[in-house]
Amino acid sequence: MTITTYKWSVEEYHLMIESGLLTGKSVELLNGEIIEMSPEREEHSYTNDDVAELLREKLKGLAKIRESHPITLDNSEPEPDIAVVRLPKTIYTQHHPYPQDIYWLIEISNKTLSKDLNEKSITYSRNGIPEYWVIDLVNKKLIVHTDPQGNKYSQVKEYSSGIISPIAS
Repeated sequence: MTITTYKWSVEEYHLMIESGLLTGKSVELLNGEIIEMSPEREEHSYTNDDVAELLREKLKGLAKIRESHPITLDNSEPEPDIAVVRLPKTIYTQHHPYPQDIYWLIEISNKTLSKDLNEKSITYSRNGIPEYWVIDLVNKKLIVHTDPQGNKYSQVKEYSSGIISPIAS
């Protein structure tokens, strides 16, 4: 027996949100599937706050820093920990950022490392997101994905120390 799962569209997902069906549920749409999101632990929250604060300082007037808010992609509406998107911020009153609005995305990862390095990397690359960083809290490293080519990034580099600059700088 073959099991077939139903794939939700972004529009259907929005209708579920509007109907109240997903109220109180911590979920995101990823590749047409509604996925439960992991609760944040202290180290994750601290790192997220620290990185977002630093980016706001460095990119003031150049980009908008969004924390844990949806972005709208082809068949996904994930909520990356940090999205660095183009200004003016008022364009997001009518829609979440689209791929062409995104400079780079950052996920802070411990329990979700496999999902962040696999499903999310594929989704972000397929949608042409130019840069994707995964802060790996378990192994204390930064994994930087650049140069999206179809379903994968052609450049993936790991850093344990040093100074790094985004390609959008």
